[in-house]
Amino acid sequence: MKFALFVIRRRSNYQNGVGVRKLHEFTSVLDLKVLLKDMTKLKNLKQVSQIHSQMVMTNYMSLANINTLLLLYAKCGSIHHTLLLFETTPHASNNVVTWTTLITQLSHFNKPFQALTCFNRMRTIGIYPNQFTFSAILPACVHALLLSQGLQIHALIHKHGLESDTFLATTLVHMYAKCGSMYLAEKVFEEMPHRNLVSWNSIIVGFLKNNLFHRAIGAFREVLRKASFGLDQVSFSSVLSACAGLVELGFGKQVHGSIVKRGLVGLVYVKNSLMDMYCKCGLFEDAAKLFYTGGNKDVVTWNVIIMGCVHMQKFELACTYLQAMIKEGVEPDEASYSSLLHAFASIGALTHGTLIHGRALKTGHMRNTCVVSSLVTMYGKCGSMFDAYRVFRETKVHNVVCWTAMIAVFQQHGCANEAIELFEEMLREGVVPEYITFVPVLSACSHTGKVDDGFKYFNCMVNVHDIKPGLEHYACMVDLLGRGGRLEEAWRFIESMPIEPDSSVWGALLGACGKHGNVEMGIEVAERLFKLEPENPGNYVLLSNIYTRHGMLEEADEIRRLMGINGVRKETGCSWIDVRNVTFVFNANDRSHSRTREIYEMLQKLKELIKSRGYVAETQFATNSVEGSEEQSLWCHSEKLALAFGLLVLPPGSPIRIKKNLRTCGDCHTVMKFASEIFQREIIVRDINRFHRFLNGSCSCRDYW
Repeated sequence: MKFALFVIRRRSNYQNGVGVRKLHEFTSVLDLKVLLKDMTKLKNLKQVSQIHSQMVMTNYMSLANINTLLLLYAKCGSIHHTLLLFETTPHASNNVVTWTTLITQLSHFNKPFQALTCFNRMRTIGIYPNQFTFSAILPACVHALLLSQGLQIHALIHKHGLESDTFLATTLVHMYAKCGSMYLAEKVFEEMPHRNLVSWNSIIVGFLKNNLFHRAIGAFREVLRKASFGLDQVSFSSVLSACAGLVELGFGKQVHGSIVKRGLVGLVYVKNSLMDMYCKCGLFEDAAKLFYTGGNKDVVTWNVIIMGCVHMQKFELACTYLQAMIKEGVEPDEASYSSLLHAFASIGALTHGTLIHGRALKTGHMRNTCVVSSLVTMYGKCGSMFDAYRVFRETKVHNVVCWTAMIAVFQQHGCANEAIELFEEMLREGVVPEYITFVPVLSACSHTGKVDDGFKYFNCMVNVHDIKPGLEHYACMVDLLGRGGRLEEAWRFIESMPIEPDSSVWGALLGACGKHGNVEMGIEVAERLFKLEPENPGNYVLLSNIYTRHGMLEEADEIRRLMGINGVRKETGCSWIDVRNVTFVFNANDRSHSRTREIYEMLQKLKELIKSRGYVAETQFATNSVEGSEEQSLWCHSEKLALAFGLLVLPPGSPIRIKKNLRTCGDCHTVMKFASEIFQREIIVRDINRFHRFLNGSCSCRDYW
């Protein structure tokens, strides 16, 4: 029988240096081995299929060649062909090496349940696993976080007498650490008769990934003191991440010195970790110095410096680094986009965020759920709830982070019913909620007065999803009861908490006392808050306002004197509005703007228009004003000045987006409603707590905020 010719044209790929064989006809096992070796470099599925066909025709289907083919198909990205070859080759299932190859590839392709099924099938037909098989199946337990299966495999390793194998024990340490059981990881590590560098790195990384930063540093110190071998970039990068987690600058600098001494500072992996440590410890300038030193910069290097800018709230500088990154030919990845979107969300830069959205679409990053959730959050925090919802709905696959981001946007924009409906839809889709998911859900119940639903979700979180409530959840529940006027019940709820209530919990109750006029309870709650956070001016102002609204002016003055004694100053109200990519800032009583006269004329016009429609000034919100000038003081609030400027300069019909550093007052809230109806404009006010979307005389919060 005449052998077929394999015609493979010689090509050169100057990017990766892989050459392709010239015309070749294999007539021996040696020729086949050479050709198969070339195929491992090429990863060409069509050519591997041709070789497979020729091997069948020439009866070269030995076990060794079958194993090589299994590997080749997997390297070409086709696990389907790998499984098909295994199932259609009768004698393949009689060899532990073949089973191990198949299990390895299934684990590699993140198919943990199929890998475990194959492992069990192999044992059922009497093929005993060896140390390589166990090393192949343990990563499957890691992928699916299957601790119980990992324990069973550990027991089998003992049964086969392989527990002293260093590589296998190290894999067990890694598996237990990834599955969240550092107790078992440590136990395996301590029982290892021999430990190498990989073993030590596994335990250090395990501590790090489980947020046991002190333990990670302790293990690093121990290996530094005991081990006869040198540490590598994994060791140093891991301990630097632990220092970043603890904000442990002192030891981080010592590690930096050791890195320089060993000549590892030029390694990009180590350099990135050093920069990250300095950024998280607040020394951005030191991180920037490292960034500009010689050596390679990969996409992670750029991401670290961008995230450092975001961490230090240098949002405009983060944008500058992104532009420089693209200019130098480094393509941003999902981490780059997510970091920048977070920056734009923080400053409400909708235009910049939209540009990033367009770039993410062009580069195909919209398939990444992290980018999608960041986009949803960005649009939400920039006041464009409909764009956030459009991005969410246009994405086919949602993880729990995407669902949570959209639920939070609805809640922040006062669409509490929509937030609850979306949460119910998420549950119907079979997505399991996380700790943070319940915060906007409970807050949505609070802002719609749904006390019973709030307790239903709170109990569901504990009893169904086994999530231990945190202070955020307890604060939402206190706010839920307080807004509903059930102050005594809210107090009893706080007393029944299994954890010590913090300022957010007591602050929610103080706000409720102010809303419902409970002076006696308000005084007691405020005294607790003064002890917890004596420098927070908001608590003093809340109590002072409670006194003022009940005519207790001497007591209100006493609170203001107490602020002076304690050196506490009320934060000045400030609002800002973006017009053609320029930000205009307004303070209360501001007369420094170049168009001040026109702004106050517009305010006067607005006042006359809304008074004719029944507006009455809510003078209880005119704090620190001279008696008799309360109404005039109200019309100098910063958000009203920003509104007047927006009405003057923005095109008719376009939305007016205002941001404020404090909670908007009730009088401004009323004025915004009137203005939205009179001028037929959508007005979006983002205050420190939430968004208020005013349209046709109504607010999205339904006056319940």
